[in-house]
Amino acid sequence: MYIAYSWLKDYIDIDLTPEETGKILTQLGLEVAGIEEVETVKGGLKGLFVGEVITCKPHPNSDHLSVTTVNTGSGDLLPIVCGAPNVAAGQKVVVATVGTTLYDGDKEFKIKKAKIRGEVSEGMICAEDEIGLGTNHEGIMVLKPDAQIGMPASKYFNIESDYVIEIDLTPNRIDGASHIGVARDLAAYMKQLKAIDYKRPDVSEFKVDNHNLEIPVEIGTPEACHRYAGVTLTGLTVKESPDWLKNRLRLIGLNPINNIVDATNYVLFETGQPLHAFDADEIKGNKIIVKTLPGGYKFQTLDEVERELGDEDLTICNGLSEGMCIGGVFGGIHSGVKDSTTSIFLESAWFDPVYIRKTARRHGLNTDASFRFERGIDPDGVVYALKRAALLIKELAGGTISSDIVDVYPETAKPFRVEVSLANVERLIGVRIPAEKIKSILDALEIKVVDESGGTLTVDVPPFRVDVQREADVIEEILRIYGYNTVEPETHVHSTIQYSPKPDPEKYKNLVSDMLMAQGFNEIWSNSLTRASYYESVDVFPADNTVHIYNPLSQDLNAMRQSLLFGGLETIARNTNYQNPDLKLFEFGNTYFNRGGENLKSPADKYFEEMHLALFITGKKQKENWVTPETKSSFFELKAYVENLFAKLGILVEKVRVEKISNDLLSNGLSYQRGDGKTYCDMGFVNAALLKNAGIDAPVFYADFNWDFLLQQAGKKGITFTGLPKFPSVRRDLALLIDENISFEQLKALAFKAERKILREVDIFDVFTGDKLPAGKKSYALSFILRDDEKTLTDKIIDKTMNRIVGMYEREFGATLR
Repeated sequence: MYIAYSWLKDYIDIDLTPEETGKILTQLGLEVAGIEEVETVKGGLKGLFVGEVITCKPHPNSDHLSVTTVNTGSGDLLPIVCGAPNVAAGQKVVVATVGTTLYDGDKEFKIKKAKIRGEVSEGMICAEDEIGLGTNHEGIMVLKPDAQIGMPASKYFNIESDYVIEIDLTPNRIDGASHIGVARDLAAYMKQLKAIDYKRPDVSEFKVDNHNLEIPVEIGTPEACHRYAGVTLTGLTVKESPDWLKNRLRLIGLNPINNIVDATNYVLFETGQPLHAFDADEIKGNKIIVKTLPGGYKFQTLDEVERELGDEDLTICNGLSEGMCIGGVFGGIHSGVKDSTTSIFLESAWFDPVYIRKTARRHGLNTDASFRFERGIDPDGVVYALKRAALLIKELAGGTISSDIVDVYPETAKPFRVEVSLANVERLIGVRIPAEKIKSILDALEIKVVDESGGTLTVDVPPFRVDVQREADVIEEILRIYGYNTVEPETHVHSTIQYSPKPDPEKYKNLVSDMLMAQGFNEIWSNSLTRASYYESVDVFPADNTVHIYNPLSQDLNAMRQSLLFGGLETIARNTNYQNPDLKLFEFGNTYFNRGGENLKSPADKYFEEMHLALFITGKKQKENWVTPETKSSFFELKAYVENLFAKLGILVEKVRVEKISNDLLSNGLSYQRGDGKTYCDMGFVNAALLKNAGIDAPVFYADFNWDFLLQQAGKKGITFTGLPKFPSVRRDLALLIDENISFEQLKALAFKAERKILREVDIFDVFTGDKLPAGKKSYALSFILRDDEKTLTDKIIDKTMNRIVGMYEREFGATLR
């Protein structure tokens, strides 16, 4: 959600910079994702000027182009080839000169001097959609005759710049989904520092001018619509909005449409209350009925799509029970405001969040209105927003208010009554806050203290705070305003990770986190909610095991994850797109499964979860510099991290069974297992098909640890130490020609089987394959470290040992010495 800084200051008088404001909002729980200085039109129309078309004649080599000369006030006439059908001599137009950059969404292009079918063109005469001032592309913009030649287009169109604060609004903080909502939260915090308050626009001037258009309202489905208010306006003139209104809407990413629709959008982002304007002439039967219709009803929405409504889709109907609007979600194609509209019925309502959420998900619609209704709007703000919008429309479109406000409100919303123990405030926050300070904070939050006795406050929370209904919620609100940073921690630990006094689980998690960060890894947290479609095409995690979400926020968040892989790939793709391709990441997180089954004691018995640890590496291990060449990340780099982690947890890799694996997650990899086949970790190359679907071009190496199982085995082997060896070690090397299917692990295991006493280490230091070797063969160069801790080894003992190892290689694997 976007908040325009200058717009915010209409409701609260602050002398803070945008950056200071952003820091406070983040502390208050309205997390600021970014602050950007923007123009109301991208690029600010730099390089565009008002010009006059002096001459216009057909292009000699084209039947749809014109060759013009244009005066932009620079002294020379510019030759410009134009393809617009409405270009003509004598027009005042907008001209983009050579070198100007124009924007089309995230794309941009620069105007260059060119020859178009043999005619020189030194600029461009612009249509409104080409410069971000509208969507029309039927022809060039023709300005008023009195437009001054040479005037910068930014000045002519009154283009402004402002700071826009982007807020990552969490689902529970819908009270902050408007400029007044943000001002209210900001004022609650700043009241603790100085006398300040926020203000709402005055609507005391609202009055009924006549009763020329009375439209009654009936709520037929009261469980879906708790309050419905409306008023009519007549004698309106639909036209373009004034610059101030268009500029404000553009700042927050909205395209202006016309003065009436723009006014309803303005009030929506001002107050948080969605509104809808119906063309009164389209309300057949002169009546509004709010109800659900029988399932299967066909209805065409504003986007010209015919939708089949369900029997739980709330519909705003006319007196003939014909649908005009999907309530709280999307308008109909026929009942909306048109250029010919002169009378409207203005709607402001409080719809049931569950009904709206189900309808929005069922039809795949996510609008600014549904976003607010499905989370809960302020029931007490319905009529205020209606009056505010009616007055604004009168100001912009003329006309009169032609009816009393119709307000059907079967059951008045009541505040949430909560009892708050002052002792619990201290216990949960960790610091004693004076009672008067607590009451001051509650008053600033518009939470009314109705009783105080025995160390307990009884408070009424206003209905717009749908997320504050329990004692813990109220205490969190107190802490929000008091300030998280004001609470001093009891201890300071000089580490990027706070160590926990809990024993095993946290101890080992912190131990491994520290180790990984010391090796250059960064920790990530991805969402436990993910796409169910990820698991529809992989056999490793059957789709039947997916835990699905009822009424998901979106199809991208409609299931619980079975694996940390896909969240990690999303993170890698995002970082790569932002030119950060060299990554080493780790994540601890729960994974969730549906085991199914019937006749269970509890529905919850169908589900279980496991804690996993995921490692990801991709890109370069070492960037090129004057000392070392560039090195790419590899399978063996990840393998080293995996085995180091085993060692850190006291699990002997030598005792772990290692199997090759290949599946639809890992195209080539290893599985580390206990003797009974239970898996500690799977690691390897992420399948190319998954990388392609994620939009990742580079190889990704992935390790997945079953953390719960790993913890069960961790630390079982006590720490031992021995003195430095008193007798020297001896190294012997062998070059073996073996079958391609023989692994180093098999050779290593057989060597230790042949010699258990004096063989200390077996390593591989060269692998050779190629057409110089027999078909199906490869060459391994192995090193063997031998040592006897009781005496110095003799050549006779060493040779005897090596001959025994070679003999076993020959018998078991058909190996030959090279």
